[in-house]
Amino acid sequence: MNIVPVILSGGSGTRLWPVSKPEKPKQLLSLTADETMLQLTVMRTQGFIAAPVDKPILVSNAAHADIIDEQLRQSGIDDYRVILEPIGRNTAPAIGLAALESQPEAALLVMPSDHVIADLPAFHQAIEHALPLVAKGWLVTFGITPDGPETGYGYIQMGKTCGTQVNEVLRFVEKPDAINAERMLAEGNHVWNSGIFLFRADAYLAALGRHRPDMLAAVQSSMGEAKRDGAHIYPDANAFHTCPPDSIDYAVMEQETKVACVPVSMGWSDVGSWDSLHAVSARCAEENAVRGNALLLGTRNCLVHSDGARVTLVDVEDLIVVVSQSDIMILKRGESQKVRMVTEALKALGAVTEAA
Repeated sequence: MNIVPVILSGGSGTRLWPVSKPEKPKQLLSLTADETMLQLTVMRTQGFIAAPVDKPILVSNAAHADIIDEQLRQSGIDDYRVILEPIGRNTAPAIGLAALESQPEAALLVMPSDHVIADLPAFHQAIEHALPLVAKGWLVTFGITPDGPETGYGYIQMGKTCGTQVNEVLRFVEKPDAINAERMLAEGNHVWNSGIFLFRADAYLAALGRHRPDMLAAVQSSMGEAKRDGAHIYPDANAFHTCPPDSIDYAVMEQETKVACVPVSMGWSDVGSWDSLHAVSARCAEENAVRGNALLLGTRNCLVHSDGARVTLVDVEDLIVVVSQSDIMILKRGESQKVRMVTEALKALGAVTEAA
């Protein structure tokens, strides 16, 4: 059973505005290392030895085709396929496209392109634990061992053991309020939903057909009429526009019974905010994280990200300062979710456009 990395790269990444924008979202940016987040994701299965790893399949916004090609070439990856969506329809259809492009018995390792995983050996071990159940047709997800009552993630409630360090999934839980997050943490059988999955292509398509036959029919039609140009695959736009949008969690995972979870602690973050980026970035003794040109004097617990202009901070703390071309944003650390308010206000002014 070969593993096919399926990398979902269709997001617009507006929570990291103004650096991340629809024309170049966060997965295409160097935020945590010299490599972009997409490059780090593509290389994530290198060194895995428990099963052969085939060339990756990327599912992306058609507008990003050229920059994806360039970044993969920079990483020395020349054997890949990119499915270029004419319109975003969320993760369930995107994974359906990749499953149809794969051999039925292939194990699809579905990974968002904009996450951080610091401990790759732990990730590889978790994949190895999942493979026996995947071979039997189970749908497996990877749950992050929580280190606090986080309210920004969905949770997975785990049941009895069904393999080595693998548990049956009892239910998926929406992002909780603080009280419920504390309760689930105290119970000890809950993990964060990472959005990373492993299953056979045929098992996923069968589940999609059981629960969302309309979605399966649309992706089958769009791939049946797809046009191909080298590594690029263009699903038929008319057929794909008829596909209803939905996430894999709602459309498939919450509906199935043979669903398992591998709990793992692997230095994971979805880098879903500037505060998250501060948490996973290298920091100095004063807990400042800096990327770009900055001078910090008497400054603590700040994040500075600048693509050119020097940022000088004097005797301040707990700030996020972001400079990107002609945009400058300053807000209090701990309140970076308010970036959504900024992008909504700018959309109303016509200063920010939606992703294609």
